[in-house]
Amino acid sequence: MPGLTSAAGVVGFLSEPEPELQVFALKVLNEEIDSLWTEVAGSVGDIEALYEDASFPERELAALVAAKVYYNLQEYNESMIFALGAGKLFNIDHEGEFEDTIISKCVDTYIALSGSEPVNNSNQPPPQLTTAFSSTANGASSISASLASPTTPFSQSTLPSKSLLSRQDSTTTFDPSLQAGSGANLPGALPASVISQVSVQKQLYAIIDELFERCFQGGSYRQVIGIAVEARRLDVLRRAILRASEDEKKQRKSDNGGFVRSQELMEYVLEICMNVVQERGFRNELLRLVLDLLNDIPSPDYFSIAKCIVYLNQHSMASDMLVQLVKKKDPKTTAIAYQIAFDLYDNSTQEFLKKVREELPEVSEPPATETSDTQDPMRDEASEPTESDQLLKESNDSAGAPASTLGNEQDKKQEEIPAEAQKAFESIRTILSGTKTIELDLEFLFRSNRADMAVLNKIRDCVEARNSIYHTAVTLATAFMHAGTTNDTFFRQNLEWLGKAVNWSKFTATAALGVIHRGNLGQGQKLLEPYLPKDQIAGTNPSSAYSQGGSLYALGLIYANHETFALDLIRDHFKKATEEVVQHGGALGLGVAGMATGDESIYEDLKGVLYTDSALNGEAVGIAMGLIMLGTGDIKALEDMIQYAHDTQHEKIVRGLALGMALIMYGRQEGADELVNGLLDDPDPILRYGGIQTLALAYCGTGSNKAVRKLLHVAVSDVSDDVRRIAVMSLGFILFRKPSSVPRMVELLSESYNPHVRYGAAMALGISCAGTGLDEAIDLLEPMIKDPTDFVRQGALISLSMIMIQQNEAMNPKVGTIRKTLLKAISDRHEDAMTKFGSAIALGIIDAGGRNCTISLQTQTGNLNMSGIVGMAVFTQYWYWFPLTHFLSLSFAPTAIVGLDQDLEVPSFKFYSATRPSLFDYPPEQETKQEDAPEKVKTAVLSTTAQAKRRAQKKEKQQRRESMDIDQTPTTPKTATVDDKMETDEPAPKLEDGQETEKVDGEKKEGEAQPEGAKKKMEKEKVGYHLNNMSRVLPAQRKFISFLDGRYQPVKKPTGGVILLTDTTPSEPKSLMEMKAKKTVKPAAAPTTLQDRVNEAIGQQEAAGGDTGGAAEAAGVLTAIDEDVEGGEEAEMPREFEYFPDPDDEAGTGDE
Repeated sequence: MPGLTSAAGVVGFLSEPEPELQVFALKVLNEEIDSLWTEVAGSVGDIEALYEDASFPERELAALVAAKVYYNLQEYNESMIFALGAGKLFNIDHEGEFEDTIISKCVDTYIALSGSEPVNNSNQPPPQLTTAFSSTANGASSISASLASPTTPFSQSTLPSKSLLSRQDSTTTFDPSLQAGSGANLPGALPASVISQVSVQKQLYAIIDELFERCFQGGSYRQVIGIAVEARRLDVLRRAILRASEDEKKQRKSDNGGFVRSQELMEYVLEICMNVVQERGFRNELLRLVLDLLNDIPSPDYFSIAKCIVYLNQHSMASDMLVQLVKKKDPKTTAIAYQIAFDLYDNSTQEFLKKVREELPEVSEPPATETSDTQDPMRDEASEPTESDQLLKESNDSAGAPASTLGNEQDKKQEEIPAEAQKAFESIRTILSGTKTIELDLEFLFRSNRADMAVLNKIRDCVEARNSIYHTAVTLATAFMHAGTTNDTFFRQNLEWLGKAVNWSKFTATAALGVIHRGNLGQGQKLLEPYLPKDQIAGTNPSSAYSQGGSLYALGLIYANHETFALDLIRDHFKKATEEVVQHGGALGLGVAGMATGDESIYEDLKGVLYTDSALNGEAVGIAMGLIMLGTGDIKALEDMIQYAHDTQHEKIVRGLALGMALIMYGRQEGADELVNGLLDDPDPILRYGGIQTLALAYCGTGSNKAVRKLLHVAVSDVSDDVRRIAVMSLGFILFRKPSSVPRMVELLSESYNPHVRYGAAMALGISCAGTGLDEAIDLLEPMIKDPTDFVRQGALISLSMIMIQQNEAMNPKVGTIRKTLLKAISDRHEDAMTKFGSAIALGIIDAGGRNCTISLQTQTGNLNMSGIVGMAVFTQYWYWFPLTHFLSLSFAPTAIVGLDQDLEVPSFKFYSATRPSLFDYPPEQETKQEDAPEKVKTAVLSTTAQAKRRAQKKEKQQRRESMDIDQTPTTPKTATVDDKMETDEPAPKLEDGQETEKVDGEKKEGEAQPEGAKKKMEKEKVGYHLNNMSRVLPAQRKFISFLDGRYQPVKKPTGGVILLTDTTPSEPKSLMEMKAKKTVKPAAAPTTLQDRVNEAIGQQEAAGGDTGGAAEAAGVLTAIDEDVEGGEEAEMPREFEYFPDPDDEAGTGDE
């Protein structure tokens, strides 16, 4: 039948009484509707009437024609409803724009319907802050503030959208929060007809089921999982994973192999949970489902199970899994247990790890080799249930964790544990305490240290040490550059410079030893013994309070996030301290060492000092309270801190408490909403500043779009520059898992008229893009180096160093230019002090840990790096207080692969990297350019003199030729060149002089061609090389690493850090690597005065060599009482300057 040019006649058949004519018209229109829909649109009511007529034989055909008409009219909701009414006539297998559009609309409606159903959320609502804010503050006391989420878009006054992907509302997308009957006329509202017509819903679910089945047959399981997660249909998610497992089994039987689909899907679901799902309650439900499915698999992926256990805070399940693996008595499963223990330490809090250790079976006789810092009997006895324990118990109960019965079973089974299992459990305890990981990291940083001392010497020479800001800058650069390496040579060789530190510069310099010796568990206390506070004895000279406070801070940094005897030692000194400076350092040390322990007794000690209302130590105490209660969400602590923040008059105390509250809400997400709302509505800008920090830490790493909107709104609307600055900076914490999205987001903010906003944009780039070398971020930061405001330049330099850390010329060609820019800024006499300070810190960061560390806010396995995030958050407060800069060292992560065998020893073997050696090599060291005397000015030579010399040369050549019988090769060019050089008194010709230089010296011509040769060598460089165990492996290099050695094979895919290996030939003898970091350090006694100590150290410097550590060398310098302290020793007065005039001066001047 030829195509119709008009539908007028066919449309007329629709009004005929005979059904046959109506059916004929519908069939014709169905085939030609794409070209005739404009004429049919006027009669769509007749087609709808036929569909609604129960006696009409072809109702489904009428529905299909009506659906196509509405589709062409772009009324997609109505089109979908009629398409569903068409039943089998609507064929989803047919490929076409109409079918694709309707299927997409069906999926959106399915998601909206599922989202509108009440969700059975077993999680208990977070406790309410009852006395958090006064009603006059217009804060959380108002209903709107308590109900609205801080991540709600400001265009919506209703509950936030439940769309997990946070899609923008549009006319083509349903919003689950806009249900039928309430706001049905709003764009994105769910059509009421879909809710009211049960038959339409049944047809919709039938279409979706058919769509799912088609995906299953085609192996597109991920599409089903994505729809199920978006629709919150856990039953569909379970069905998809089980179907994939069944199909995998069938394929294995038929093909004797096949893909491991179920395991890949599990990893995909975990990735969605961590990176896409933004609601914590639903994320917990997903993880519980994944956990159940993983446990049902005959050979489960234990590492994925461990991920779920850590996030759900199920310490009982963690201990059960470790016990089961050890009791299998298989070397491989024991190695897996060790690997899981290492992963648990990297991803868990101290409180979680302590509970896991306690639930492991007790060993009858602990080995004598147990170190004193792995267990703390005093803390074990005092481990009573606290409020944070109660909160964690509630979360465990809500997560459906079975009650732990290990306590009763251990007594029964203790005697049955064989010696091998006892040894394994003791090894797991050592791993969970962190001792093994810290020891291996220290060994790697010690033996691989490539710090460039020439850079430090240049920084020291370019700044005035008497200026405290410059002295602090050099100290911080030294600490960062040697973080964790135990190399304090710079301090030992520069005692005279170190002696210029006074007051808080001395505090910072002493604390820098903690950064340098971080992880030196065996010798940390001995190193700092000369500095620690001592009981005053009559007749002795007391040491400086600043070095005492700094030593407590340093002790906390050495044992950071590692609950050992040091925590009690710092606590004891903190209690006895009477001077505010010592209390300040003790509070910071307590916070760092006891991070996330949730210890109520330490919290009470800190609170007692807080109530003395001292501004000096109040700020440190507020931060320490937050560090101790990190991530617990302790309501009682929050109420105490909020109340005191409103009562005190000291801004420093309020600032410390604001940061402390943010730390308590770390990772709480929706649980922090009420606190965020209350703080942001407070009239005090410092508390609003804390509200932004709370938002950043509560949603860190989630990439929450609505949290980003909130931050952007505050960044352009708040009246306080400080609040706007932290709002922009916090974007880096929210989005550090999506670094490529940050430059585009802050591009306009980096050009703001407000310098605080520009500084915040620079720091946001540094925080989110750290270690990536992202070109887009560098392009935004480079113009900011020349910003007219000094602190903006400071932030740009620091951020550039964060981004360029561990980058070389092969990875990013701009790294050389940026390093030169940093050195130029520090050596420029006209540069401001703040910029020089930032440049010095940047030079330390870019070579952090001896060029073996990167800045990482997430762990090797992809979880949040709690200590790294906290360290970065507190580091940003250096704006107000320089000693807090040391916290950045908590973000430094060693980039190494360390292989351990089943005996937890470091075997000597090699693994393979399928790259060119130069691609991930160390950057070249800074060229040591000695400061020469000023260059001579070229001597002016008159033209007549030059002509006379040339005539004399020409005459001399002629005489030589006439006097010789045989002509020889003349040496004129060389003579002429020397004469020319003598004419102008120029220095030796440089390579840049071009052709003349090539003629002068052939050797320099060869040197000039070296860069091209190097390039050719790089091009011809062989791809692939072997690396020794415990070698530096950058994050970008991990994907190229493989273990080709037949003897040692990893138990999991290499992710960096500690990797357990299985020995395929255990009967053969093995060679182990020597641990070089274990050295005995003998601290020296401190002389009584600063000058005596300096003279003695200088006199004995050569004899001492490297036998004594830097802590002992510099002890007397740093512990000496400052000269300007009341009652301290006075500095020796300089001698009078005597001048003897020379009677011949005038005569000499006249002669000249």
